[in-house]
Amino acid sequence: MRFLWLTIFASASAWATHPPPASRNERRARALVHNMVVGTTAGFSKTLEMQGVGYRAEVKSKKLVLHVGYSNPVEMEPPAGIGFAVNDKGEIVVSGYDKALVGETAARVRKVRPPEPFKGKGIRYVGEYVRHKAGKAGKAAVV
Repeated sequence: MRFLWLTIFASASAWATHPPPASRNERRARALVHNMVVGTTAGFSKTLEMQGVGYRAEVKSKKLVLHVGYSNPVEMEPPAGIGFAVNDKGEIVVSGYDKALVGETAARVRKVRPPEPFKGKGIRYVGEYVRHKAGKAGKAAVV
């Protein structure tokens, strides 16, 4: 049985394992411990942007309220350890200490109104590229 030796320095970014992990499970354990250390010291966050006329988001008593073109606003309760914030540009910031939970919560927010391929309206990650499709061209061609 191999043992995993960890050395954690004052800064969370500089740490190493001795000896280097060889098996898949050892590499996975090292990555999980690394994510725990980074999550408790710096935290993780994902930023989403909304594109569309009249689309807006707000935080009311920890709940994220999305106005994205439905007849009623969509309210989302954050899981334990996750926080929502809306900055002045209207971007939604999902932050927390658990990397997987932050990603999963951001995906659930995006799923409320995913970007559509014709006009690009919807909720997307910052920097995400949405490929646009051409619309119906048959109407203009027929005279």
